[in-house]
This record gives sequence, structure tokens and C-alpha cells, in this order.
Amino acid sequence: MSTTVLLVDDEPLVRLGLSMVLGAQEDLEVVGEAGDGERAVELARRLRPDVVLMDVRMPGVDGVAATRRIVAEGLPARVLVLTTFDRDDHAFAALRAGASGFLLKNSEPAALLAAVRAVARGDAVVSPRVTRRLLETVAHRLPDGAPPDPRVTSLTDREREVLRSVAQGRSNAEIAGDLVLSELTVKTHVARILGKLGLRDRTQAAVFAHRHGLD
Repeated sequence: MSTTVLLVDDEPLVRLGLSMVLGAQEDLEVVGEAGDGERAVELARRLRPDVVLMDVRMPGVDGVAATRRIVAEGLPARVLVLTTFDRDDHAFAALRAGASGFLLKNSEPAALLAAVRAVARGDAVVSPRVTRRLLETVAHRLPDGAPPDPRVTSLTDREREVLRSVAQGRSNAEIAGDLVLSELTVKTHVARILGKLGLRDRTQAAVFAHRHGLD
């Protein structure tokens, strides 16, 4: 069964290029296109795609606001923000709005395809440069001597190991190899970690780990 994708960008040529890249894959299907955030929300409701590829800066309702509405309405789509703007405020705003990933438009096609598939699986994807600055920013905002979060003590030693690896940006397959576990077991650990910590995805888990010195 194909992963369905909704393209959202105010530039028709960009949408055409993305459609050609995605459409060449047997497991990906572009089911709709929108040129602004308002239309994106409407199509996300009607088409219920698996993934929304969302531009940030668009006329009217921008990509961050559209992402926030899609997430708030509980629609099944996971949002992957794709933008030319390598700026912290855009990345942070998109992730706070509930986006599952943030990727730059100058990424290689292979990276884009991998990101779409990862987001569809429920993983989070963030450009390495953005991830590094995100974690650094979180660290700089932490107060000295902050009390330990009681959620940390709820994690088993193995779950802490897995969380540490997630914070380092390692995939389930890589974690499985490092810890001599099956990939399914790692996936189960990640799901339990997210549940115990009340987090939505791996990006939030990485930030949590960095915030609490678990990385």
C-alpha cells in the first residue's frame, strides 16, 4: 500500500519538482497539492494523506499555522516541513506546532524520500544542522540546579540506553546493532519511552534527553 502525500508550497514549479521526485517511487503517491496553508488544511481534512510536505512561508495562512491546525484537529497526517530558510525560529516554530520533521529544500532527493518514509513510519526527521542548534539552544535555556524530572526515574536502564541513542540521532537498526537487540525490540522500547515521558516523537525525546543530561 502506497504512502499518500499532500504537497503544500506557493510556488507551482517547486510542487512540480517534488511531485516528479515522489511520483517516481512505487511506494509513494501524491494525492493533492495546495498553494497556501488554508487550502492545505482543507485538503488534509478531505484527502487524509499520510504525510503533508509543508512549506513555511506562504501567503495568508503560513506553514506553521497550518501545521498547528492539522495537529490540533487530530488529523492522521504527519507534517514534514520543507523550506529554503535555514533559520532557528522557523525550525523551532514548526516543531512546537507539532511537525514531525524539518528538512531544507536543498537536501538531496534521496534524503527527501528517506524523510517522507521515516515520517510516515512515525519517526521524526530534523536536518542535522537544525538538530544540533536546537539542542544547544535548549541547553542554554536550562536553569542551573533544576530539580530532576520524576519521569526520568520511571525509565529502566535499558530504556535510558535506547533514549541516549535516540538523542544521538541513531536509527532503530543502528541502536539494535549497538545494543545487540532485535529492531522490533528497539521499536517497542522507543514506544514505551515516548509513553512514559508523554512525548510525541523522537525529536521531542532527543530534546528531553539533552535537557536532562541523558545524552
